[in-house]
Amino acid sequence: MNKGVQDQDTLTEKDLQDLLAEYDPESGTRRLQGITDKLVVLMAVSFSIFHIYTAYIGGLNSQLQRSIHLAFVLGLIFLLYPYTKKKIGESKIPIYDIVLAAIGIFVGLYWLLFFDDIVSRVGMLTPLDLTVGALAIVLVLEGCRRVVGLPITIIVSVFLLYSLFGPYLPSFLRHGGISFERLFSHMYFTTEGILGTPLAVSATFIFLFVLFGAVLDKTGVGDYFNDLALVVAGRASGGPAKVTIFSSALQGTISGSSVANVVTSGVYTIPLMKRLGYRKEFAGGVEASSSTGGQIMPPVMGAAAFLMAEFTGIPYWTIVKAAAIPAILYFVGIWIMTHYEAKRLGLRGLTKEELPSVKYVLSKIYLLVPIIAIIYFLSANMSPMRAALYGLFIAIVTGFIQPGEKRLTIKGLIEALETGARAALGVGIACAAAGMIVGVIVLTGIGLKFANGLIGLAGGNLFLTLMLTMVASLILGMGVPTTANYVITSTIAAPVLVELGFPLLAAHMFVFYFGILADITPPVALAAFAASGIGKSDPLKTGIESTRLAIAAFIIPYIFVFQPQMLLIDTEWTGAAMIMISSTIGMIGVGAGMIGYWVKPLNILLRLLLVAGGIMLVIPELTTSIIGFVLMVLVYVYQKFFQGDSGKGMKIEPQRQVQ
Repeated sequence: MNKGVQDQDTLTEKDLQDLLAEYDPESGTRRLQGITDKLVVLMAVSFSIFHIYTAYIGGLNSQLQRSIHLAFVLGLIFLLYPYTKKKIGESKIPIYDIVLAAIGIFVGLYWLLFFDDIVSRVGMLTPLDLTVGALAIVLVLEGCRRVVGLPITIIVSVFLLYSLFGPYLPSFLRHGGISFERLFSHMYFTTEGILGTPLAVSATFIFLFVLFGAVLDKTGVGDYFNDLALVVAGRASGGPAKVTIFSSALQGTISGSSVANVVTSGVYTIPLMKRLGYRKEFAGGVEASSSTGGQIMPPVMGAAAFLMAEFTGIPYWTIVKAAAIPAILYFVGIWIMTHYEAKRLGLRGLTKEELPSVKYVLSKIYLLVPIIAIIYFLSANMSPMRAALYGLFIAIVTGFIQPGEKRLTIKGLIEALETGARAALGVGIACAAAGMIVGVIVLTGIGLKFANGLIGLAGGNLFLTLMLTMVASLILGMGVPTTANYVITSTIAAPVLVELGFPLLAAHMFVFYFGILADITPPVALAAFAASGIGKSDPLKTGIESTRLAIAAFIIPYIFVFQPQMLLIDTEWTGAAMIMISSTIGMIGVGAGMIGYWVKPLNILLRLLLVAGGIMLVIPELTTSIIGFVLMVLVYVYQKFFQGDSGKGMKIEPQRQVQ
């Protein structure tokens, strides 16, 4: 990446670590030294090797695979994560955390140690079994609090309390009640609790994809994404913002965190956008909305695609294809708004001297081979676990044979195995915690009660029910990582839409989108707040800008639940192509209307006409598309031939914009 473009907002490595620790709890670990560090590294590398081996042989018995995965997760969490943020960065592990780590490992390995005995008793649990079940619940909640944060811990705790105190609640929520013994038994000795589907996916597909991403990062693919984005979009009007969008879309293929995406690329792109003339809140909003969009970008989608396949029974590749058009339109919408913002302000692109060499970037194109290979394997209906394993192998080989300082060495591979294991801890513990929500729903039937209650509150009105489901998904997704976010929204909110007769895949995509958007929607907009920390902007204003830029993601889910052709449901490729073309034109109208500039500055009436016409074009229906197209043409003709020359653009000298 070109180093010549700098400004006074450049953050130090320590600043970035502090920023990550503040908005991304998963990064707030101890900085171990000496023998304890070596032991933790050995444990983390063993964690990765275990998953590579079990993927190679086809996996273990479901309870054993999940419980051993949990043993590693709990053990590493209590060794790496202190009980309070004040202790982040300390070099020693207190004795109580060593004890908790040992108990966590024992709880996880309990199935392995007593598997035959547990199976032979067929549900008749001993006092020791129930004690282990209780410990598993407590340790998962505490581990989740340390790594993921309070929001999901509180949500899971409320569900657990609901299972116990249901008989004392109002009639709408009342159920017969669950005893402590049944709760402990169900949560750890069935596959509908801690060891349920979310942890199963974490222990198979997700871990391997996280490890795949760690190896790619070690080979320099993250920097390559930025360089590729600079070459593709850097010289366009307002180039830095477009670089951010393109780079974040690529980063989303290997990353599972909106906040991590922001900090990884935003440390370079946000100061650069400010330097060339973008308002600091707008610059932060572009980075936050683009990085959050990485979580809806196929094929990985923050690992939610794997969970969606398990929960719905829909083939993984079908889900990936269904997510493609909405994800592309999301990024097209942000791209268009940044483009018209640049035109409105008269911003330039980067100069040739500020960009990496095209020849250099093309010479590194082989770094994309592992990603292309894994997409090919998935499209050929290979299982996600096998595709990830082969993709991982190709990434390692690519790293070893590439020339230069980024060539992968044995030491580098070991570091990647350690990094991958550490990165998987947040996903693993979040999935274990989210599994308890599923367990409570199975025990109490609260999911159906919530669905009926929401439908009743909306008075049977479809649109109002969708609005309430959107709000519920935004609230449930606040401060929760992608995978757990989807587990929560899909088990609580998605049944509402299924109950109303919407297609299963469309219902799950709807709640997934709005759960993800919680990362940029105030008041708890963690990705936007992280971007504001880099750009030194107002957090709330940055959140508002990121929400405005992500307008496509607030519109598109409403369209695809009513018109599932957008998800490629019951449509041919010709129909998909027409949807893509009309929707892209529609996003031009929406984007220009939101920014207030198209051929020239737009007054309020023209903005409303453009947004209305754009939305009509996005709706995959012939009549609305024709009306929308006519509206956009009328606005264009008026601006081109009849509007005065007041809209030449508002030139702003770049040096005056640096704050």
